[in-house]
Amino acid sequence: MKLYGLKNCDTCTKARKALSAQGYDVEFIDVRQTPMTKAELQYFFALFGDELLNKRSTTWRQLAEADRDAESVDLIFAHPTLMKRPVITDGEKSTLGWAKETPAKYL
Repeated sequence: MKLYGLKNCDTCTKARKALSAQGYDVEFIDVRQTPMTKAELQYFFALFGDELLNKRSTTWRQLAEADRDAESVDLIFAHPTLMKRPVITDGEKSTLGWAKETPAKYL
C-alpha cells in the first residue's frame, strides 16, 4: 500500500496511523521530497478528476490568477502541495482524502 501526502499533514498522519494499526504495510511518499512523475499525476487525475486539485489550500490562495488557469496536472507537478491528500493506493483500489467513508474501504 502506498500513501502519497505530506509528512506534516495531520490528515495524512491520521490515515497512516489507522492503516498501520490495521496491519497494512504503508509506504509513505512525501510528495515534497519525492515528487510524483507527470505520468503518476495523469493517472490519478484520470481517476479523481478535478478533485485531485485542492483549491482550498494556502498554496492555491497564494497563486497568481494567471497561474490558476494552467492544467491541473501541470499545477500539481509544479506545486505538489496543491494535491488533495492523502492519495492511497492498494493494488487496484485507490482513494483520495480521508473522509468518513474512506477508512471503511480499508479498515
